Amino acid sequence: MSAIFTALGLVFVIEGLALALAPSRFEEVLAFLVSLGPEARRRLGLISVAGGVAIVALVRVVI
Repeated sequence: MSAIFTALGLVFVIEGLALALAPSRFEEVLAFLVSLGPEARRRLGLISVAGGVAIVALVRVVI
């Protein structure tokens, strides 16, 4: 259970850094995402999920 909260905390840290260090770039990324259709956003989300699962699996195997 602590791993879930650790992961959630890291998500907040990374999102916060993106907003703090490059707010104008963040707006551009959001505008790009709005310009995509729902199916493309869904595909991008699934690719992100798959990448995250792969990273977690790799870390668990290595450590």
